[in-house]
Amino acid sequence: MRRRELIGGAAAASLACSLRPAAAQSSAWPSRTITMIVPFPPGGQGDLAARPVAIAMERILGHSVIVENRGGAGGAVGNAAVARAEPDGYTLLMTLSSLAVLPEADRLFGRRPAYEVAQLDPIGRVLADPTLLAVPASAPWKNLAEFVAAAKAQPEKIPYGSSGPYGTLHIAMEMFAKSADLRLVHVPYRGAGPALNGLLGGQIQALASAPGVLKPHVESGAIRVLANWGGARIPSFPDVPTFKELGYSDVEFYIWAGLFAPKGLPQPVRSRIEDALAQAMRDPDVVRTFENAGSPPAYQASAEFSRFVEGDSARLIVATQKIGKVE
Repeated sequence: MRRRELIGGAAAASLACSLRPAAAQSSAWPSRTITMIVPFPPGGQGDLAARPVAIAMERILGHSVIVENRGGAGGAVGNAAVARAEPDGYTLLMTLSSLAVLPEADRLFGRRPAYEVAQLDPIGRVLADPTLLAVPASAPWKNLAEFVAAAKAQPEKIPYGSSGPYGTLHIAMEMFAKSADLRLVHVPYRGAGPALNGLLGGQIQALASAPGVLKPHVESGAIRVLANWGGARIPSFPDVPTFKELGYSDVEFYIWAGLFAPKGLPQPVRSRIEDALAQAMRDPDVVRTFENAGSPPAYQASAEFSRFVEGDSARLIVATQKIGKVE
């Protein structure tokens, strides 16, 4: 009789635990390691955004926040992994502006998208940099006009790199190529870091990338920057003109980085993550790291970032449709 009472008591306790409100279950969050997935290999803008923020959030939350690089398909592999993850706050995503482009590219080719943006909740924006056009310092082109003239004289001879088809770096270069009526050779890499290594190693002759990624190599004399995809010149590269200044009025592109979570987080957990990110973005070490890299913080809280993602996604989807099918 005693054994039966114990079993019944244990079962009742288990049922009561499973029926506790989500808010009660999430009150102890976090109780274990949090994984922040970057859907690109190391060395690019996603890494630059994620690592200082993860260190700061770890201090704030009192539990480990590890950065996991999960590259592939221009970012779609990592994005999809988080979109499908359990919405418990232990899997987060630090991704880039190609987030909305990749599902649209799948649709262009008649493929089922690996994920949809609606499967992810925006937590906050971290960085928002205009893309820069870089070439090796050994290249003969000293300015954009010389690059354009050479590309027109040698169609399909100048190779440029990207983080993968329809990734941020690919879309930026295709915008420019379409506007200038250039035929360049696209060489896709598994991420911005490998693409930058390709530029430094001479395998490619042009690359669109973020200021913070390029700055050390400009300072070392390894590469030269010809133009800026932004709406205005930036403090870290004040002598680099914008495409708009140079007559390409429809060429504008930004690499933003932001934190997302799988849709459906319990509100107490989501509030804690949002608050931790806001604190991290005020952390002097984080601010100093970003500013020293030439990518100053561009924080937006969840509501503002949600509106920003919606507007930027709509613009990039139109741009992707204009570019059409490219390999």
